Amino acid sequence: MHYRIVIEPDEDGIFVAECPALPGRISQGKTRDEAIANTKDAIAGYVASLKKHDEPVPPPITEEIVEVST
Repeated sequence: MHYRIVIEPDEDGIFVAECPALPGRISQGKTRDEAIANTKDAIAGYVASLKKHDEPVPPPITEEIVEVST
């Protein structure tokens, strides 16, 4: 599954990663790569918990890339 995440540095230089499709799935790391790895773990755990409790799993992202001529 693919989920979009948003990564931004906070005022202390820590990278904060959020997954908009999964409310509350916020992770952080000292580096961008660490934040991504922590977010992957958080998403995997969250999805596993949803499945274990027979709750619906939000769908992964689907994207289309469009070309716009200017």
